Amino acid sequence: MVNVGIVGATGYAGEELIKILLRHPGVKITYLSAKIDKPIPISEIFGYLKGRLEIICELPDYKRMASLCELLFMALPHTVSMEMVPYLLKENLKIIDLSADYRLRDIKNYEKFYNVKHKSPQIIKEAVYGLPELYREKIKKAKLIANPGCYPTAGILGILPALIADLIETDSIIIDAKSGFTGAGRKPDLNNIFSEVNENLKAYKVNIHQHMPEIEEQLSRFSGKKIKINFVPHLIPLNRGILETIYLKKKDKKLEVKEIISVYKRFYKKEPFIRIYEEKKFPQIKDVLYTNFCDLGFYTKAGEDLLIVIVAIDNLLKGASGQAVQNFNIMYGFNERESLL
Repeated sequence: MVNVGIVGATGYAGEELIKILLRHPGVKITYLSAKIDKPIPISEIFGYLKGRLEIICELPDYKRMASLCELLFMALPHTVSMEMVPYLLKENLKIIDLSADYRLRDIKNYEKFYNVKHKSPQIIKEAVYGLPELYREKIKKAKLIANPGCYPTAGILGILPALIADLIETDSIIIDAKSGFTGAGRKPDLNNIFSEVNENLKAYKVNIHQHMPEIEEQLSRFSGKKIKINFVPHLIPLNRGILETIYLKKKDKKLEVKEIISVYKRFYKKEPFIRIYEEKKFPQIKDVLYTNFCDLGFYTKAGEDLLIVIVAIDNLLKGASGQAVQNFNIMYGFNERESLL
């Protein structure tokens, strides 16, 4: 039994972690904290936890984290974890950080896109990027996991097989992404209130979104050269879910969609949470809601240079908490699907 804590337990990702870990047979939740006015039973914050989880959610306390936990899930806003993680690592805790604080190896890029000076850059090299489909062996041995962002999870998984197989040009990658409003977190924001989101669709942070360098860094790492993308995220009037339509340029116009599908199936043949759609079938958000699956569909025609990859995930699960638990399962030798199906 692994004693785990959740820091940031009252946010959307923290709440999802509680739901998943409560049904995990190898986990005991021993610590919960959040930025709250005063300590309060978690069941008073989330009424459906009455009789299921009655421990106190308190303000963060490093000593209590270290004494009560073996591993911590850090479900905090960006720029907060980097203040806490160095101390916790010294106390021999393992960390799965859901923020962006340790995702980027390029510190200058982090500081540019998050508009803050990194407070523990010496630790970045210790972090393993927590995308299991790419880094499973490193995740097994990791003490610090940088859990990927939701947009990057879908984008990287949608592009990488074609990139590694050298099927696409690298100078014309376009990602059109649409997300439910929980992707912005639970913090109060006028732009996310019901009357602003309902019956509306808008682009935001066009080609300047903070997830862009994360996608570019991972694609560049596998391609061996610097890759730039064009990325346009949109906010849609849904609670949760991400759909990305990715536009790629084929190197060989003769390639047919069946060949593309075959490449992706080979690449992901052992992956428990990747589902590849057959020709003329495409994923939609409702196919992946409340699951840890990443669904991929494809369009191209022989004689055309355009390849379209459509990717769907649940932003709170495969895009955040589900993937975090998938990483936890790998770290501790549990079945990778444990509590995620």
